Amino acid sequence: MAAGSAASAAVRSLAMIDAKTSGAAVPDSGCAFAPSVWGDFFATYVPPPIQRSEEWMRKRLEELKRRVGRVFADGEAMGVAEMVTLVDTLEHLGIDSHFREEIAAAISRIHVAGEEGPEFARSDDLHVAATRFRLLRQHGFWVSAEVFDRFRDGAGNFGATDDARALLSLYHAAHMAVPGESALDDAIAFTRRHLQAMKGELRSPAAEQVSRAFDHPLPRYTRLLETMHYVAEYAQEEAHDATPLELARLNSNLMRSLHLKELKALTLWWRDIYDSVNLTYSRDRMVETYLWGCGMIPEEEHSRGRLIFAKTFAILSIVDDTFDVHATIEECRRLSEAFQRWDESAVSILPEYLHTLYIKTLRNFEEFENLLEPHEKYRMSYVKKAFQQQAEYYMQEAEWVNDKYQPSFEEHEELSTMSTGLPMLNLMALMGYDGAVATKEVFDWMSAPAPDVVRAGAAIGRFLNDISSYKLGKNRKDMASSVECYMQEKGSTGEEAVAAIAAMTEHWWRVLNRACMETDRALLPAVHLVTSIARTCEVMYLRGRDGYTFGSHAKDLVTALFLDPIPL
Repeated sequence: MAAGSAASAAVRSLAMIDAKTSGAAVPDSGCAFAPSVWGDFFATYVPPPIQRSEEWMRKRLEELKRRVGRVFADGEAMGVAEMVTLVDTLEHLGIDSHFREEIAAAISRIHVAGEEGPEFARSDDLHVAATRFRLLRQHGFWVSAEVFDRFRDGAGNFGATDDARALLSLYHAAHMAVPGESALDDAIAFTRRHLQAMKGELRSPAAEQVSRAFDHPLPRYTRLLETMHYVAEYAQEEAHDATPLELARLNSNLMRSLHLKELKALTLWWRDIYDSVNLTYSRDRMVETYLWGCGMIPEEEHSRGRLIFAKTFAILSIVDDTFDVHATIEECRRLSEAFQRWDESAVSILPEYLHTLYIKTLRNFEEFENLLEPHEKYRMSYVKKAFQQQAEYYMQEAEWVNDKYQPSFEEHEELSTMSTGLPMLNLMALMGYDGAVATKEVFDWMSAPAPDVVRAGAAIGRFLNDISSYKLGKNRKDMASSVECYMQEKGSTGEEAVAAIAAMTEHWWRVLNRACMETDRALLPAVHLVTSIARTCEVMYLRGRDGYTFGSHAKDLVTALFLDPIPL
């Protein structure tokens, strides 16, 4: 099929999808969720042929990697500011995973240089200072916010500047604040105010970068989406380096090819699961689940973890909807008990309509185990226990709803944070990592009782979801959201409750930031995984939308990431 005809076919298919889902309604306990936006689209989708073969692209990619590697090898001749720019560029372009060791060495050098070193003590380059601050904190090194004091006047106010790039870098950096850093609150307010005033005068791509930052400060944005935008934007910069730019384009095309293969396999797997389980009251959201996984861990090396995450999330969604919107309280108790037994013989205690769901869940976990190497099999005990605990969380919520129990806000937060499923899904994704990262020490640390960093990531997801459900509406049988619980306890209006929950979300982001710098470095990849899930929550629930429950809300994201062409 020619590229033009393949693209035209995709456009026609998307038009049919738009027509099919344009009337999607808010779900309630008396009707099914809206149908899938995508159906079997990705099972049959044939992407337009690309200009080069995969073999050629991989060979060229290795050549370009060697060129960039030589830049690091000559790093002694580079100043710290240039090193900061190089690392930041590679991360923006989404190719940093190819240079982990080189970047780790560069970050150490940038850190050792110190903000009081001669290069920085005299520097009035706010862009470099802010980018260095953000990179070091994200990579686990503490840097004092006092580094910005030299950019303040005698009254402690930031001096006026018309340098949009410097302001944007400070805005991003300030979102790496930890609890209690009021100086960075001032920096956020200052930069946002000045950038807002400048928006009408900014040219492309600066105008688009500022608008994007207002929705998603860089530390809270999924790397895959940032790369999607930045590859085109970097090409517009006069001082861009053609080598990493070409490398990023090749890398993006190769990842896109793999993602589409995974989407096809998952769509076929899901159609078998969803049709055989035949629980049409539940959400049919395989593509949105995969989008979530790609937002977290998009790299080729994480294919196993991404697929395990997506499959578990999809199955868990059916279980969640069963507890929330369909099963009687007695059926909920039996389903929870069956999961505690974790044996196919326990199917006998379940109503017939749940037999297939239960058997499919256990057998998929057996398939996950088959994906593991012999020395990795121990991981199964952790993830099975986490899934069983998840069923208990759902059961507790069902008991509260059945008893019409009104929990305190503290009780609600304690349970609903864990019932998001995010702590358990962290472990499922981690199960697909190699042994150098996913050690037994990491699994011990990530498992119940969940550490503060895991709870922080889950709280962000819970609060963003609840703000969206308050604005969009929720199932009548659902437990009261944190927004509703806060309104009840505090006697506040909905707007006041939403503002309070948003402030709590901000607090938990700062707890996550602090964890990046205080957690043992051996555990840091797990912290970054938790952060990546929270970033994806920010995208899925942007401005009160719900890209999971309402698949149409995420359709443009799916199209941009998996269907729009990427020029070589």
